Amino acid sequence: VQVDCHLSEKSQLKRATMADSSAPFLTHLEDDEEETSPPLNFDKIFEQSLSDFNLSQFLQVILVGLALTFDAQQIFITVFTDAYPTWHCVDHTLCTPATTDICKLPRSAWDWDCGFKGKSVISEFDLECSSSFLRSFPTSAFYMGSIVGGVFMAMILDGFLGRKQLLFYTTLAMSLTGISIFFSTSIWTYAFLKFAIGVARSQTGTYAFNLIGERVSTKWRPRATMVPFTLFVLGFMSLSGIAFLVRHASWRFIYLCTSVPAAIHSILIYFFALESPRWLHVQGNNKEAIEVLKRISPGKRGYLETVSSRLRSKETIEQSPSGSIMDCSSEDGLFEELRSSVLVNCLVGGALKVFCFVLTTLGRTNMAFVFELGSFFCARIGFNLTAVYLIEMFPTCVRNFATTMLRQALVIGGACCPIIASVGRNVPSISFAVFGFVVSGLGIFALLLPETKGASLCDTMDEQEQSDQALKTGHVSC
Repeated sequence: VQVDCHLSEKSQLKRATMADSSAPFLTHLEDDEEETSPPLNFDKIFEQSLSDFNLSQFLQVILVGLALTFDAQQIFITVFTDAYPTWHCVDHTLCTPATTDICKLPRSAWDWDCGFKGKSVISEFDLECSSSFLRSFPTSAFYMGSIVGGVFMAMILDGFLGRKQLLFYTTLAMSLTGISIFFSTSIWTYAFLKFAIGVARSQTGTYAFNLIGERVSTKWRPRATMVPFTLFVLGFMSLSGIAFLVRHASWRFIYLCTSVPAAIHSILIYFFALESPRWLHVQGNNKEAIEVLKRISPGKRGYLETVSSRLRSKETIEQSPSGSIMDCSSEDGLFEELRSSVLVNCLVGGALKVFCFVLTTLGRTNMAFVFELGSFFCARIGFNLTAVYLIEMFPTCVRNFATTMLRQALVIGGACCPIIASVGRNVPSISFAVFGFVVSGLGIFALLLPETKGASLCDTMDEQEQSDQALKTGHVSC
């Protein structure tokens, strides 16, 4: 009897629905489909919604990538601010043009060119006769700050602050510290502020690079992630123009001209830059992740509104063994090795370094200079490819930490350069031979790494393990 009543009520409801011409007939079918449809993989939604690279995405890449422009300026700014200024004789009875050591002359016998003491840090703080250790101490403090900051920033969990927030705070701290250098009164204050800048900017490039890589699709990631490297090069190239414009002013104005735009840029990041949708998804904030995707790709708004309800909740993400294997864009993408590009750049760059050593030994310095530029080009391209490789190799939850290690290796290498130059002072070109063989040998180890080109990014460690297992067994499924 209860079954008959139930069927009767259901029949009446069906007739009432059919009788009402204003009620859309497919509404109930869509509701039933949404209730029975399985949860969607966020990676598939991400790739589908960002399949095209529009103007909005390009502007977001430029906005975030500009952080590397100001980062590069802080790295190379000491080339102009801490340079040894030129001087001339005043009392020609005590000083002659052949004199090369002003420390052996009384201060009244010579003067800085243009009579301007604030031309450089060395002239303003009277470091012309100080030890080389004291003159280079601010630069060393900067690199020490970068190392300390890298270790400290690596301890900050990805769940504490988002990619955008970390980039905003580090850029703002770097710019405000650079502005405060304008008011430094001694070499020790200046060195301390340089250390603080090193700490603040230690992971600026890492956060910007990850934020860009996590907001574009697999198809456009290699191109988009090259933009910040280009802006990095433009950053240190712009220093020459800035130094020329303020050549008649104090060295402090160089810091002012680079730090004030950086502060303005950090404010623009806070108000206009978008958070990483992948990071938001890992944190369980699917609603915010979908909203970011809508703003990045307005043309896919309808699609995103349709599939947003089929994403798993935060509780499901935490309790499940972590979703499905990441989406595979194409089969041939798995066999086009980005990995080989890293190997080729290491081998070619190492060979060019060895040739540079041989040519320098034979006295062919002009030709050696050409080979040196070629090896620098290969080294820079190899670093860029390695950075992209790390983004694709590690999941979202640990990507910041992984790219931090690459950044730390770069900083440690830069800090060791003065030591290497001092050791090889008698035979300067020997470093080319040593690093030529080392780079070529280490490049071969790239063949032991898994291939990542054409693969989408994983978000959790479980997804990464499942993907690696699928690649090993040859059963790659989407």
